[in-house]
Amino acid sequence: MSLRGLRVSTPVSVSVSVSLNGGRTAADGGAVPLSPPDVVESALGAVAAGAGEVLVHPRTPCGRESLSPRVVGPLLEAVRGAGVSVPLSVSAGIGAEPDPAGRLERVRSWTVLPDRAVVHFAEPGAEELAEALLARGVAVDAVVPLGGEGAGPGAVPRAEPGAVEPEPGALARFLAWPVRDPARIRLAVELAVADPALVAGLRWLPPVPLLLFGREAAAWPVLRLAARCGAGARIGAGDVLHLPDGRAARSNAELVSAALEVVGTQSAVTAWSR
Repeated sequence: MSLRGLRVSTPVSVSVSVSLNGGRTAADGGAVPLSPPDVVESALGAVAAGAGEVLVHPRTPCGRESLSPRVVGPLLEAVRGAGVSVPLSVSAGIGAEPDPAGRLERVRSWTVLPDRAVVHFAEPGAEELAEALLARGVAVDAVVPLGGEGAGPGAVPRAEPGAVEPEPGALARFLAWPVRDPARIRLAVELAVADPALVAGLRWLPPVPLLLFGREAAAWPVLRLAARCGAGARIGAGDVLHLPDGRAARSNAELVSAALEVVGTQSAVTAWSR
């Protein structure tokens, strides 16, 4: 399906963000950085490989995700102090704080601020959390899932794309949320499958940048789709632990290098086919 009808605000070249660790644990292997020193080393390597942004899930010394200012602040300072100059993002999801009121309290108590924060619009309290972040000067990545059984309600209708309004769900909640500052909001669409129809079906998209990403088996196909339609892309050990050829990735830097190679190939093919 053609993507010509998709109206998105995108950069001229595809930017690749790196998700350093996601919700993974030590059981997922050495490619996943969990401790602050490992996060710093991994971030430096990923940026040196070409990552344009870094996303991290901060953790306590025992490995639990946390939004505490005593965890988030020192980690951000360590990464920035090591020389990482690209935008830094943190995840502000229920994995770190299940209670919506607790998430708001944590965000409002941060003493060191990230450049961006990831807000999952499938989770309760997403709108209030996004507004609290924006009020503190933190840009927001609004995550919505599309496609597959795991996407839940809010997926774009498949029978006749664009003909039916989305059902109540993450995407509908984002579209109903008033976007007052498009420059500081990005729609991060998690695709269960690399289906161009899902992206082309975003008829109600506000004028905000678009980032596409997938997890596990969907990660590399979705990255190729992002390159084809000119959206931002995301890769990293937080999303996938293998390279496009199926080999286990040794580091986030290796994943970013492979992603940029894929993006370059897809962009060249797209330019040639025009």
